[in-house]
Amino acid sequence: MTLSQDLLPALPPLWQLALLGGAAYAATTWYGAARRRARATPLAGPLRPSWLFGVTKQVLNNPDAPAIYEGWVEEYGAVFVAPAPLGATRVVLTDPKAVAHFYAAETWTYVQTKLARVAIEGLFGRGLLWAEGESHKRQRKAISPAFSNVAIKRMTAIFYDSVYKLKTAWDNQLAGADAAVIDVEAWMNHVSLDSIGIAGFSHDFRSLDGQRSDIAEVFDAMGRVKPSVLSALVIFFGNVFPVLWKLPTEMRRLQRKMNRSMEQIAVVLLENTRRELRGLGETGKEEKSIIGLLIKAEDQEASLPMSQEEIMAQALLILAGYETTSISLTWALIELCRKPEMQARLRDELRAQFPNSDPSWDQLMNGAGLHYLDAVVHEILRLHAPLAVTNRVAAKDDVIPLSQPIRTKHGELVDAIAICAGQEVGIPIGYMNTALALWGPDAREFKPERWLLPGDGAKGGEKEQEHAGLPRRAQEIQGHRHLLTFVDGQRMCLGRGFALAEFKAVLGVLIKNYTFELRDGPETEIAHCRGVLPRPQVKGEVGACVPMRVRRVDA
Repeated sequence: MTLSQDLLPALPPLWQLALLGGAAYAATTWYGAARRRARATPLAGPLRPSWLFGVTKQVLNNPDAPAIYEGWVEEYGAVFVAPAPLGATRVVLTDPKAVAHFYAAETWTYVQTKLARVAIEGLFGRGLLWAEGESHKRQRKAISPAFSNVAIKRMTAIFYDSVYKLKTAWDNQLAGADAAVIDVEAWMNHVSLDSIGIAGFSHDFRSLDGQRSDIAEVFDAMGRVKPSVLSALVIFFGNVFPVLWKLPTEMRRLQRKMNRSMEQIAVVLLENTRRELRGLGETGKEEKSIIGLLIKAEDQEASLPMSQEEIMAQALLILAGYETTSISLTWALIELCRKPEMQARLRDELRAQFPNSDPSWDQLMNGAGLHYLDAVVHEILRLHAPLAVTNRVAAKDDVIPLSQPIRTKHGELVDAIAICAGQEVGIPIGYMNTALALWGPDAREFKPERWLLPGDGAKGGEKEQEHAGLPRRAQEIQGHRHLLTFVDGQRMCLGRGFALAEFKAVLGVLIKNYTFELRDGPETEIAHCRGVLPRPQVKGEVGACVPMRVRRVDA
């Protein structure tokens, strides 16, 4: 049936439809916000600089964001409300007790935002990072054995194999020369990618041998993408309109390419591993790769069966996870270049404790005299968390307890706050890891000594004297070693043990065998370039590039 010509003039023009749609959205938003305001604790917070952007432009990807949050906390208290885009609000939690409650309630009471759900599904599929509630609980329980201490202990030799491949390449480059200028970030990417390939899939990407990798090339290309109007729309308004994620931005094009590349690799690796498992099952051999352990959960007779889609999503996530360790390694070399006396101290410890060998997993993770290595690693994780913020939305009403009372915007003193369903809630991880009120006046300085015992300068490893040297307020923060770098609670990073072991093994070999200087001196300005995660970049370089002058250490 078609409309008659007489009825056509009665239809409103397109601009009127758009206006009506905008008015309906504004009315719905206002009504929802009014209901939340009526039932929620009236919190104080900064004024709205823009209805369109809120405070997002001030803090998004801003290295000085922790200082901005510091000012807000001082003025409005440890829990406050910050303006978000399009007239929305975000409750910001920095009180340690409130933060612990939030993370404990994740996947049930606090869930991914609309944009995060669409983006994660588009990049990785419906795996652990995407799942909520019972699905998340089941997947996490099925995946956990692949990241146990026993499993990671077997992988330590892989980390050493990768870093010694790097050493061979650098020694060849340094043959007959006093020093060489090397882009260390590119090599940290190679080490991490090859390690995760072998440990995760029994597959060698051979990037340390110069073999081309689509995944690494896509990550590098992301660091060279210039901001555009379309990408700005996604960043600022994606939580309200998740469909913006599907806009044909350059970043989205690269993300789709990365997804296709990882999927092609993962499909082959999954099939190879399945064949190997079928063949090895009769001989009693044990599959040691992470993905091999996950495939065991694909069996419908397993206690926690996983679907093909879920296993593929974990595979893609594991492959993408290589970037976090490479970023941390690069930051470690940058900070040690800025403080050559600390670099020398770490080298002296490594060469004194292990002059002719490398530490085992137990020695890396549980002390064995490597106190300063442990301190340097955790100070990097504190100062340079790859993920700077956790944003979630409340799926139901909640009451969040506080460790210290705050005043509402009406001046009332409260020791808990009411949150209503639909309210966005955020944890500024970068601020929490460096808050002056929690970590002291030197909180934003690179100071590994804060992790050591006073007096003798020694500190146990991961399991011993965990609180030594840290301020009392910092000890109120839950999470790995009182840091939120690996977040906490239901979504605490399963791969943290893998990342720490690789970080320590690779950094130890590099500092033991080479000295590092920033090419343009210790005062070289370091910027951040875009990617899936922000990467360090020497200001003025194209993309994520950190050139350093590297010299061999005399035996």
